[in-house]
Amino acid sequence: MIAYLARLDVPRELVRHLARLLATQRRLLGTRRRTRALTCHYQALMVLAWFRKAEDTALLGAGFGISRATAYRYIAEGIAVLAAQRPDLHDALRRAADDGWAFVILDGKLFDCDRLAETTTSVKGKTIDAWYSGKHRDFGANIQAVMRPDGLPIWTADALPGHLHDLSCARELGVTAALNWAAAELDLPALADAGYKGAGHGIKAPTRQPSDGKPLAVANRTVNRLLRGLRRQGERGFALLTGRWRTLRHSTISPTRIGDVVAAALHLTHFEYRYLPEAL
Repeated sequence: MIAYLARLDVPRELVRHLARLLATQRRLLGTRRRTRALTCHYQALMVLAWFRKAEDTALLGAGFGISRATAYRYIAEGIAVLAAQRPDLHDALRRAADDGWAFVILDGKLFDCDRLAETTTSVKGKTIDAWYSGKHRDFGANIQAVMRPDGLPIWTADALPGHLHDLSCARELGVTAALNWAAAELDLPALADAGYKGAGHGIKAPTRQPSDGKPLAVANRTVNRLLRGLRRQGERGFALLTGRWRTLRHSTISPTRIGDVVAAALHLTHFEYRYLPEAL
């Protein structure tokens, strides 16, 4: 095996931030000093390299002088520590309203993963692959997210099987209820695509084309165009996450854990965009 020098294009402050979170976790676990293979600083560096470059975990661990099992354990610990910083949805919506935003954007994305053999029963009573999306023709986990109008994601949800539609996921996770509350109590409506039609009074979705082939009324076409224009910039949210943190582009871990990986990437993004709560 040949070692080589490489650079990691993340701020040094981010490494220190994650190292502090890991140090706090070790104190909570009662870990004795000098009993770990890596210090908090080098563990943070390895976790960030995994997020940023999506390198093979075994090779990444070898570069830091640790075994494959230890590398997997250290990365899992880093994901858990970062995901624990995910804000509550209601708190995220309150902050968006306090910051003066007129609306938020609701969107969903299928995060690609390896093929899975897990099956489930569809609404028609057929046996189907639980994590296969017929819409995308790929295996993955459905992740719901709420974004500011400028595209910065402010909250992401847990992972649900890819065969579920966006509206079903949003309802099951309580996202629609929270957004309807925000529209009523905070005067903060949510904009979404046509897949969320019927999600509630607080979630504005375009009117679908009539099934009989007749053209939409002029008023409906005008509203649809307005919604697309307002929602366009906000749909950058997932691109900000997957463009910066390459490990999100394809996952080889259990798809049930993809939600935690995305939540961890959300916290890293919030740090780089200086969007962390003042307490942190």
